[in-house]
This record gives sequence, structure tokens and C-alpha cells, in this order.
Amino acid sequence: MKQIGYIELLRTNAPFRRLWAASVISMLGEWFNTIALFLIIYENTKSEFLLGLLFTIRMLCFAVFQPFGGLLADRYNRKSIMVWTNWAQVILALSFLLIRGAEDIVWIYVLTGSMMILHGMYVTAERAALPNIVPEKDLATANALDAASWSTALCTGAMLGGVVVELQGTDAAFIIDAFTFAISAILLRKLTIPQTVGDDLKGPLFSTTFKNIRKGWTRIFGEKRLLRIVFAKSSWNVAGGGLAGVFLLVAGSNIDGFGMALGFGIFFFARGIGTGIGPIVSRRFFLDEERWPVLIGLLVSLSGAFYFLVGWTLGFNLYLTVVLVVLAHSASGANWVLSTILTQQWVEDEIRGRVFSMDMLMMSIAFSISSAVAGYLLENEFFNLQQGFIIFSLIMMVSGLFFTLWRPDAVKGTLQ
Repeated sequence: MKQIGYIELLRTNAPFRRLWAASVISMLGEWFNTIALFLIIYENTKSEFLLGLLFTIRMLCFAVFQPFGGLLADRYNRKSIMVWTNWAQVILALSFLLIRGAEDIVWIYVLTGSMMILHGMYVTAERAALPNIVPEKDLATANALDAASWSTALCTGAMLGGVVVELQGTDAAFIIDAFTFAISAILLRKLTIPQTVGDDLKGPLFSTTFKNIRKGWTRIFGEKRLLRIVFAKSSWNVAGGGLAGVFLLVAGSNIDGFGMALGFGIFFFARGIGTGIGPIVSRRFFLDEERWPVLIGLLVSLSGAFYFLVGWTLGFNLYLTVVLVVLAHSASGANWVLSTILTQQWVEDEIRGRVFSMDMLMMSIAFSISSAVAGYLLENEFFNLQQGFIIFSLIMMVSGLFFTLWRPDAVKGTLQ
């Protein structure tokens, strides 16, 4: 069956077009915000650990609320969740304007953590809602476009964020961030998303919370192929948190001839370009869905191999490093989109939010631990930056190999 084109999908599916536009706009502002926070922390503390801690706090807060957020996405109107989390983030983004110096650094972690709780609710609701507005035959196209657009927002937002922060200061970035959340909320207001709510979710919320969250875990562990695929993203993030969340930032802060904010932006631009290329390439060439589970693990190892080369060539040539980062994140982007499509196809609407929340929970915990450990080891000189890239890239390659060989759903004598 011929796959629908990206432009055709946007032209013919108005609900998806509105959801897509809202997500891209809010993510664009998110990266303006992130570059500004990196700059404030690093300029005031010169601490690699505190820089990594920002990512750790972000991902832990994203993770800790996921089980409950997934339950809400299955129980309540998913569009309403997305709208109100956007409005709440408008207020939080503007609150960063009150930060003035090193004495306020703690508030960066409090505010960004709160925003990530809300962002986690938004992402889970969005992922669970997508199959309700896009036919199954078009899910590969929709997810590839969604991932490519996310990465475009990342690279564009990070690069423009670096320029804006260098020229106008951090306050301008926070105002732009708030503005994009407001636009996103307005775009979503007229969106209608069909949804099936299970009978088990129609009782009192708090008295049934733990029982219904547990059903999400039961659904995952009850199907071996799903159990495996839920670990796809965390298999990359177990080392990716250190590589992309700490080492890449520190490398960006040391680029000769560029301001610190713009240096951050350059490598995040490369990361975003790669994350966009991967889903598009995977949609074009990886057509045999039966092979996707084993391919996902190989893509993790491939991403680690490119990061290994980043470590060996670091400081040799900026353009070469940028190309290698693009390639590393092309592999990780393909990993992300293939695992997401399989989860959407395999899981029923009434429990999809809870399954995705577990997926996001494990991914976030892996990223948080990785970035915290990497920041601590680098700051305390257990290794230098180049050695850090090499060590963590080897961990990523081993993780991908383990995922490839772990086949709980395989028929004896086959590779799936």
C-alpha cells in the first residue's frame, strides 16, 4: 500500500494539521528557553555538574508524573489536557523573568521541573491521541513528520535561541517561550479528538488510581513484544543523557570564536537536524515492520558508533564534529519513531496513554541517571571531555547490542 505524502497528509487531515502546528510552535519556544537556562547556569556557576543537573531535574520531573499523567490521558479529554498544560506553562515561562543572579539558580530547577511535569502530560496525551485522528495506514507518515518537525523546532529554536540570547539577553528568550505556548493553546482549542474511555476508568479518580495505573503495567508485561519495545528509547538514553545532555553542551561552551550561547546552539542545531533526518529515512527505506524490533537495537549501536567518532575527532575540526553529531542523532531519531509507531499500532485506545507513560517514564529515568553521573564524573575529573564521549559511546553500543539480542517474543530459530 502506497504511503501518503507529508504535504498531502497536512492538506487532507485538518485535525492532524492543527495538532502538528500547535506542537511545533510550542517546541520552538521551548528551545529558546533551554539555551537561556544553560547560559545562566554556566555563567554563574562554571559547573558541569549543575549543567547536567538541569537535564536530570527536567527528565526526572518529566518521569515522576508519567504514570498518573498517562492515567489522566486515558480518563479525561486529551485535547483539554494539552490546552491547559500550555496555558500553565505560559505563566511558568514568564516566571523566569524574576531570576536575576546566582542566588536565584535554585528557582531555575524548580520552575523548569514544574514545566517538565506539564510537558510530560502534554506529550503523553498527544502520543495517545495521534492514532485517533490519523488512520493506521498513515501513522508512519504522521510520526515521521512529527519527529522531523520536533527536530526542526529543536535545531531552529536552539540556533535562534543562541542568537537571541547573545544579542538581546535571556529575558527575550523567556518572553518568546511564553508567547509560543499561548499560540499553541489557541490553536488546539478548536481541535476535536475522538476518544474511547474504558469502563474501568469511570469510577472515582483517587480510589481507583493505583489499580488503573497497574493495568498499564499489566498490559505491557502481558505481551512480550510490547515489553521489549517499551525499552527501545531507554536503551539509547542510558548513555544518551551523558552524551547529549552534558558532554555536547560542554563541548559547545568551548568553541573558539563563538559566544557560549551560540556554541550551545550549534550542537543542538546539529542534534535537531539529525533527529529530523532519521525518521524521514526510516519511513522511506525501512518498510518491513517485522524487522523493526531488531533494527531498533542496531540503530542504538550505530548512534553510539558515531558518538565514538565524535570523541576521537573532538577539537580536530568543528565541521566534522557537527556532521558526526547529525549522523548519531539520525540513528536515534529513527529508533524513536519506529518504536513509537509500533506502540501506537499494538495498544488499544483506552489504555494507550498509560502504556506511553511507562515508555516515557523509563526513558526519562535512564536519561536522568546518565546525565547526572556524566556531569559528576566530568566535574570531578574522573575523565576529560574526550574520554567521556568515548566511554559513554561504548556504553551506548553495548546497550544497543543487548536490545538486539534480547528477544523475549522470538520464535525459536528466528531473529525478530
